Amino acid sequence: MSELSVNHLLGIKYLNKQDIELIFKTADHFKEVINRPIKKVPSLRDITIANLFFENSTRTKLSFELAEKRLSADVINFSSAQSSVKKGETLIDTVNNILSMKVDMVVMRHPNPGAGVFLSKHINASIINAGDGAHEHPTQALLDSYSIREKLGEVKGKKVVIVGDILHSRVALSNIFALQLQGAQVMVCGPKTLIPKYIDKLGVKVETNLRKALNWCDVANMLRVQNERMDISYFPSTREYTQQYGVNRELLDGLDKAITIMHPGPINRGVEITSDVADSKQSIILDQVQNGVAVRMAVIYLLASKIKQ
Repeated sequence: MSELSVNHLLGIKYLNKQDIELIFKTADHFKEVINRPIKKVPSLRDITIANLFFENSTRTKLSFELAEKRLSADVINFSSAQSSVKKGETLIDTVNNILSMKVDMVVMRHPNPGAGVFLSKHINASIINAGDGAHEHPTQALLDSYSIREKLGEVKGKKVVIVGDILHSRVALSNIFALQLQGAQVMVCGPKTLIPKYIDKLGVKVETNLRKALNWCDVANMLRVQNERMDISYFPSTREYTQQYGVNRELLDGLDKAITIMHPGPINRGVEITSDVADSKQSIILDQVQNGVAVRMAVIYLLASKIKQ
C-alpha cells in the first residue's frame, strides 16, 4: 500500500496499522531531508495550506508551518484572536472564506471536540486535526510513537505509561489509540480524579502509584496538568500533586531499570517533571520536537498526494 486509507487526518481512531507504517516510512525519508544543508524539497509547490488556530499553540503551530515550508507549500496563517470570529462569524463561514482563496488543505486546532469531523462533512479540502478540545491530537501521538520506535527499535511489545492529567488530555487519548494499534501495552497513572471513567473500555491498565507504574514501564510519557480546562479543583494543591506524581532524579535512580522519559510540552518544570530529568540522557523530549517536523511533513505530503490525484 503506497497511499493512506483516509483523505483527512481527523484522529488516530480513523487510521489502520498500515497507515501508521506508511507515515513512519515517509517520515524516515523527510528526517534525512531536514538534516541536509538544503532542507527544502519542491514536493508541494502547487499546494496551498491554511493553518487555522482557534486555540493558543506554540510548538504545534511552528512545527506545522515549518513542515509546510520545508515541502515548498504556500502557507496562510490564521489566528482567531485577530479575526472576524470575534465578531460572531461561524466556523463554516470562516473556513469557506479562506477556501474561496483556493486553499487545498486546512490544518485546524479548535476548542470543540469533533470540529474537524464536522468541517470535513461541509467543505471540499483535506483536513488535518491539530487538536480538538480534550478529544484527539493525532500528529502528536504519531510523533510520540515515531520517537519511541527511533529510541527502542520498535513500538510493538513495549510498555508505555502515560502519567498525569488523563481526563483533559487529547494527547493521552490519541497516544492510547496509536500505541495499541502498534501492539504496545499501555497504562495510565495519575490521581483518580484525573482518570476518566470510560478508561476501562479502552483496554488500558490503571495505576495510581507512580513508583509502581515507572517500575512496570519502558517509557513514561509525562503530561502537564491542564489548569485552563479545569473549572473545579481536582487535587488539593500543586505541591501535593508534585509529591505524588512528579518525576525527579531521585525517583528515577531508585527504579529497577533505566526508562525513557517523554513529554509533549509545554513542560511545567518542577511540577510533573524536574529540570534534571527533562534535560537528562533518559529524556527524548527534544527528539520529539525534531521528529514532529518530519512526521508532519509525511502526513501533509501523503494527504496532498491524494488531492493531486
